[in-house]
Amino acid sequence: MTVVVDDPALSDRVRRVVAAAGRAVDLQTSVPDRARWLAADVVVLSESAAAEAVRRRAPSRPGVVVVTAGDATMTAWQSAASLGTPHVLDLPAREADLMALVAASPATEDDGAVVTVVGGCGGAGASVFATALALTSARSVPTILVDADPVGGGLDLAAGVDDRPGLRWPDLVVGGRVDSHALHDALPSRNRLAVLSTARSGSAEVDPAAVTAVLASGRRGGELVVCDAPRAPGPQQHAAVDAADLVVVVVPATVRASWAARAVVATVASRAANVGLVVRGPAPGGLRADDVERTAGAPVLASMRPERRLAAALDHGGLDLRARSPLASAAAAVLAVLGTTS
Repeated sequence: MTVVVDDPALSDRVRRVVAAAGRAVDLQTSVPDRARWLAADVVVLSESAAAEAVRRRAPSRPGVVVVTAGDATMTAWQSAASLGTPHVLDLPAREADLMALVAASPATEDDGAVVTVVGGCGGAGASVFATALALTSARSVPTILVDADPVGGGLDLAAGVDDRPGLRWPDLVVGGRVDSHALHDALPSRNRLAVLSTARSGSAEVDPAAVTAVLASGRRGGELVVCDAPRAPGPQQHAAVDAADLVVVVVPATVRASWAARAVVATVASRAANVGLVVRGPAPGGLRADDVERTAGAPVLASMRPERRLAAALDHGGLDLRARSPLASAAAAVLAVLGTTS
């Protein structure tokens, strides 16, 4: 659990309560970034930290507790309301209530990571790269591929699990916290890869709050979560970007695509600290990766040659990557940035 309390005496009280509940404390001096904010099982904030969270537009989420030294002020209650929590506890009078809240929340499991993939232009190949990234990761660690694009056609096809049983978005009802192991087991899977895809019949809607919950669940479960997000800004893209440790923008090696990607990079960089490019060949005009980097305004994480027989593979059972294929090599380079073994 994460604690952001600037008053030393109040911080000591919180730590004693948490220790008595048998929980470990992650002490922070400022409100964590969006990804860590959403992933923590409980976030305990002082009044000033709660006001900081409101200023930084931290999203509402369950498990937030505002603590005060003595009677709570109107400001504390207003901040709590903005953060979506009814829990404003004056200490030491309500230490028992704090202990009950802390003890009731399951302990956070091993931290995983979230990578969100966005196309820098139409037809950039972001969905294919997201699938390749997930397949490469799944060779060594449990991985979830999340399809957050309501009109993407279904990543279960690209991953080769469209004929396997399991839940798709229309079947998944998410409210609050999601158990990571139960989620992985409920999805169509291929070895260590589970895929949460949109459906090709019925509703294609993807609830942004459910995207947030699913990504946080995978992170808590120690998995790598790869999320294919829509290119256009909107609730689904915002949820996927806000939760990401790294946002990858896929860009074809052309001048027009590079300038289109510049706008996408600017949009996602306003919400995410770490944004990088994957440059996809061919480069018909001889454009180099560093040319794309300068135009798009983000560092190049990997560049790759065209993947041979890609269209045929996608039409006949999904991607089946060779270890040294261009897609697999680019995916391995991105995973290396995260420190994930591939």
